[in-house]
Amino acid sequence: MYRTHHCNELRKSDAGNTATLVGWVNTKRDQGGVIFIDIRDREGVTQCVFRPEESADAAEMSHKLRGEDVVQITGKVEVRPEVDGQSTFNESIETGEVEIVATELKVLNKAEVLPFQLDKELSNEDLRMQHRYLDLRRPRMTRNLRTRHAITKAIRDSLDASGFIEVETPILSKSTPEGARDFLVPSRLSPGKFYALPQAPQQYKQLLMVAGMERYFQIARCFRDEDLRADRQPEFTQVDIEASFVTAEEIYELVEGILASVFKAARGVEVPTPFPRLDYMDAMDKYGSDKPERRIGMEIVDFSEDFASSKFKVFSGTVAKGGVVRAINAKGFAKVTTGQIKRLEELAKEAGAGGLAYIKVEDGEWKSPIVKFFSDEEKAALTEKLALEEGDLVLFGCDQKKVVWDVLGRLRLEVAEMNNLYEGKEDELDFLWVVDFPLLDHDEEEGKWNAVHHPFTRPKAEDLDKLDDESKWGDIRAEAYDVVLNGTELGGGSIRIHEGDLQAKMFNVLGVNDEEQAEMFGHILSAFSYGAPPHGGLALGLDRLVMLACKEDSIREVIAFPKNNRGVDMMSASPAEVDFKQLRELYVKSTFEDKPKQQG
Repeated sequence: MYRTHHCNELRKSDAGNTATLVGWVNTKRDQGGVIFIDIRDREGVTQCVFRPEESADAAEMSHKLRGEDVVQITGKVEVRPEVDGQSTFNESIETGEVEIVATELKVLNKAEVLPFQLDKELSNEDLRMQHRYLDLRRPRMTRNLRTRHAITKAIRDSLDASGFIEVETPILSKSTPEGARDFLVPSRLSPGKFYALPQAPQQYKQLLMVAGMERYFQIARCFRDEDLRADRQPEFTQVDIEASFVTAEEIYELVEGILASVFKAARGVEVPTPFPRLDYMDAMDKYGSDKPERRIGMEIVDFSEDFASSKFKVFSGTVAKGGVVRAINAKGFAKVTTGQIKRLEELAKEAGAGGLAYIKVEDGEWKSPIVKFFSDEEKAALTEKLALEEGDLVLFGCDQKKVVWDVLGRLRLEVAEMNNLYEGKEDELDFLWVVDFPLLDHDEEEGKWNAVHHPFTRPKAEDLDKLDDESKWGDIRAEAYDVVLNGTELGGGSIRIHEGDLQAKMFNVLGVNDEEQAEMFGHILSAFSYGAPPHGGLALGLDRLVMLACKEDSIREVIAFPKNNRGVDMMSASPAEVDFKQLRELYVKSTFEDKPKQQG
């Protein structure tokens, strides 16, 4: 037996007993020939003392130890003594009242000098990822993975208690047009044909409802060949849920219970339920986002009517063309620097605006070149609706509605970062549901309609007849819902289409003809013809959920072995080239050619 206790187990009540610990050398201190070693394992740290009079051999060996050596230490548990009348208890660790007076030391493995210190944060993320096995030894990272385990267990327990059955669905499946690019896997046994890694188990879980499973869930691995960012990886994990004979209200209640149990397990906090609900259009109009961050204030206010006849022709001309004029009040931010204003202007242009109009309320006056065009009535409307005060900054959006949503939605979040509006709000948990999404969105460039969620989402019953009139497709609402926390979408779902004829009609609306339907979706259309029950569900992003529970800014901090922001595993150097023989067996040939290196 390697050990009798772990490194966070011994207490004052164990004094006088002999104990054996194993772990890594966390720190080493030499105090006049007496060596103090803090030994660390997954659970915590215990101090060990090496004195020559207790064991000359162990004391001599201890001098040669270095950080991260793997050791086994045996000795007597003693209460830490007083020195010069002062207690030596260490209140920062749970074993701080005791120490082991070592009698035996065995080095199980030596460690080379580390590429970075484990007790300090490292800004070089690639170096961290290259040596991820070392990075994961740090207490913060260990804590994150243990929290992930606790969250996953809480989810499983909650769903099991609600009668859900965990079912695994295939990883090798069929490529279908559902949004993002697929990762493709060539088949050796079927030359020229390919599997796809699942973007989500969407069709399989609906087929499980046809199969009569009624309540299914899965902690599912999903794959999407997308550009990466802080909250996105090429492979990720989602909590996949589907139920038959269920209403949206029942889904809300189920998910709220799951999330309450998650934050109880992860943070020990009570989450009040039910969550508030916000209509999609209200969310966009007030916050410029379908995943609104409400903790920072700065609601968007409409001034289209107020400026419809304005002498400022940029505003009045936009309204005349069917556009809108809206604004936010960045309270107390009139101190904004020239560089910050330039950054806000860049964001506005990236979102499609021609520029950025703004007003600083400073020294009792409004500072802006556009103010001279405003009437007293227009100024009064701004003052009243935005509750303007000394020190405020007004930021305008003036364009078609979708552009203004995007512009002001981005500006709200950027101003919040610049003005430190998140400070003191780290422990706030603002859960909400966004509901009544549009079913379809028109792509002006391609001239086609796309599903806002996915093609299996059910139209609201009162909007079903609009499917027969293309001029009304943009007005159709979906039986869809997203759950949001602090401006981050935790997950989304919908009540599904379960009738074959309605599903076929939906495919036709999306430009998928009968022949394409038979080829790509024939299996699910066939299944719907054999008595498919009404059903619906939702998927929660487990990585994002754990990220927020751990108060991290990136999902890479809560995944054991993530890819970096270029989709590369720095530790194993993947993706990597493969041998020509492997490609030949798969009947695959790469057309990629390296660019020739420039001479000189």
